[in-house]
Amino acid sequence: MIAWMAGLLYLPRLFVYHSMAPVGSNGAATFKVMERRLLRGIMNPAMVATWLFGLALAGTPGIVDWRMGWIWAKLALVAGLTVFHGLLARWQKAFFADHNMHSTRFFRAVNELPTVALIGIVLLVVVKPF
Repeated sequence: MIAWMAGLLYLPRLFVYHSMAPVGSNGAATFKVMERRLLRGIMNPAMVATWLFGLALAGTPGIVDWRMGWIWAKLALVAGLTVFHGLLARWQKAFFADHNMHSTRFFRAVNELPTVALIGIVLLVVVKPF
């Protein structure tokens, strides 16, 4: 989970810098390699492992009280992070093909989304408000 979150936080930051690099430049080529390796080598396996271990934990009798609302809210946030991961993969492919359509400002804003989700998940798990 830590590796997946690190990737979700770092890849949009790479996109910020990549969006400032001229298309076809050495910098842009370096960002393409870094983004591909991060996504394929770290983030994809880490996301799969997070889901597998999470499902194993959820399937263990007595661990989760499914009548509580906080677990459903947490799962919604994790599903949102999974969708975000998919969007990052789509944007990485666009950068790779030199077809990025988003601004540096867009990626700076997007970079904050996983932090907000992480804070929400931690608060839900620790406080269990409902």
